[in-house]
Amino acid sequence: MDDTRAGGEKNAERLTALSDGIFAIAMTLLVLDVRVPPDLTAQGFRDAVRGVLPDLGAYALSFMILAAFWRDHRRIVELVLRFEGRTLKLALVWLGAIALVPFPTSLLSEYASEPLAVAVYAGAVCLTNLLELAVLRTGLHGRWPSDPATERTARFVATDLGNTALVFGATVPLAYAVSPVAAMWSWLVLLPLKVTLGRRYRREQPS
Repeated sequence: MDDTRAGGEKNAERLTALSDGIFAIAMTLLVLDVRVPPDLTAQGFRDAVRGVLPDLGAYALSFMILAAFWRDHRRIVELVLRFEGRTLKLALVWLGAIALVPFPTSLLSEYASEPLAVAVYAGAVCLTNLLELAVLRTGLHGRWPSDPATERTARFVATDLGNTALVFGATVPLAYAVSPVAAMWSWLVLLPLKVTLGRRYRREQPS
């Protein structure tokens, strides 16, 4: 094994360790906005619990999105194997975007009725998906793997990332042209897309 290959594989191991730490911190930070102040009256407590529901919704949404990013990252590491040059730089930029997710989540939980807050959140998710897709494509040098099973996995991950980027990206102007609520409801389009894509991927797997 030459030094370049060994260095690329060592980078992959280090990147995986770094990404696990960043994901753990980002997922933990999401929950910091979910809190009820102490020493409330009975009515104040009930109002505070109702008021925390949007925070819980934003937390759940972002946690699921981060979990999907983490899952796809694991698959990409298995596909790419070596991280060096532009691929490594893109991966680090992508991790920077992951670490930033708690900020647009906070905006969404506090100002969901504002088009700008919804647009910032959707734009951040879209950009993060595109960065992860770029990591995959540059890591594969723009070519799909020759092994059929590996190619199916690569196409599945790329399609999933592309669909998510497309849906969230499309809702950025929708938040202004129609309403922030309509834009957020539009994110549910991803559920049937992901279910259909996942079922097709599992069917194509050798028995």
